[in-house]
Amino acid sequence: MMAIYQDREAFIPYRRTDLIELCLQDGKLDPNNAQKFRDFCEILSAYYHFKFHQTLENLKDNFAPFNPDADTKSIKELTPNQKSQMETKLISTLTTLLKSANYFPLPKNLLQQAVSEHSLIELKTDIDFDDFEDMVCYGRGDKSKIYFLKKLLKPSEQKIEIYERVVLLIKFKDKNYFESKKSKKLKTQNFVPGKMYVYLYGNIPKFDLEFLFPNVKIGMTWKDRLLFGLPAIGAAIPLLVKVLPQLIFILGIILFAMGVESFRIDQEKSHDIMAVLLTTLSVVIAFGGFAFKQYTSYQNKQIKFQKIVTETLFFKNLLMLVCLSL
Repeated sequence: MMAIYQDREAFIPYRRTDLIELCLQDGKLDPNNAQKFRDFCEILSAYYHFKFHQTLENLKDNFAPFNPDADTKSIKELTPNQKSQMETKLISTLTTLLKSANYFPLPKNLLQQAVSEHSLIELKTDIDFDDFEDMVCYGRGDKSKIYFLKKLLKPSEQKIEIYERVVLLIKFKDKNYFESKKSKKLKTQNFVPGKMYVYLYGNIPKFDLEFLFPNVKIGMTWKDRLLFGLPAIGAAIPLLVKVLPQLIFILGIILFAMGVESFRIDQEKSHDIMAVLLTTLSVVIAFGGFAFKQYTSYQNKQIKFQKIVTETLFFKNLLMLVCLSL
């Protein structure tokens, strides 16, 4: 009796030619019938090749109006109803194709969990799922992989749950929606409203799925904030002590000008406009230089975050969007 595995994925990790050879290895077919079997497999492969070519053309035709990188023109203007029908056909065809390829859906609650947790990339993230008009996310190959991570300046092994393949389709809402969101600026977005994006990724950690979305917001974790903030506070204290006499002098002039007689300063010095200007200028330069240094450090930190994401995910993108555009 054949064993039944409830948790096994319906995916055979062999190429078509290798499967044919595996079928012939038991030796139950004589050389003549073995060749007939190979010929049959060739005919069957040609049939499915033609069938999937039609499916691909159907996907490309329905994807064309939503392609953000289109370099071709349309011979007719599509109505909103026609675009809606093409969008529905595209998602339906892609979903059917993914299921046939033994992919399984990754639900929205799993993606939301990925936002709150992390595995390989330790960054604070946030995604506004309301930005999407449609979203399809499928995975295949639910496995574990050993990664070597640096912790406390020491490399260590960590077992991380991954998906060997992840397909993501997202359709953004139109321009009017994003213009109504005052917190976002259309010029700074790295996606086009109203367009559709389709990606194929390989070997993605389960709890880093949020980095696949173009609208992900990246921020500092509490650990990063402490590592950034504590040195800034430490550098600010000596600076404040250094400019404190100048601050007191400027404050005294302000209070004296407002008629507060209880606050006494050297009146001769207060009438020396040049001294006042130099004192104010020195304070502004000191605080301005400190602020610029901290801003530069913050920008460098942001660039470092983007570099981490790029290095981790860039070579995992298998460019499904390009395949649909060709």
